[in-house]
Amino acid sequence: MKEEGIRTMDPAIVLLAHLFVRLGREAAFREFETEAARIMRRYGGRIDRVIRPISSIGEGLLPYEIHVLSFPSLGRFEAYQEDQNLARLASLRRSAIARTEVTIGEEGEPYFEEIGI
Repeated sequence: MKEEGIRTMDPAIVLLAHLFVRLGREAAFREFETEAARIMRRYGGRIDRVIRPISSIGEGLLPYEIHVLSFPSLGRFEAYQEDQNLARLASLRRSAIARTEVTIGEEGEPYFEEIGI
């Protein structure tokens, strides 16, 4: 069943979201993420992993968390981004998250098969 305005033939996508949380706003961040994850499920999206960085190689600030997310298609992700319930959380998001860096990609072939693992 094709939903109005949602592309359904796109391949599944994976997103890496680096989330930089405002100091002292960790509870608001958790509140936002919990609600956003509920909305995300309506579009087939999910947070597959949450990573709390403890150090890095190179320079730069570490994000508070890195999320690995998946959606069945780019169209479903775009529909999630336009969701009115998500839009209502915008002020909570702005109060908690200083910056977000997102990379969108497609699943690639693992390298361990090349070495016989």
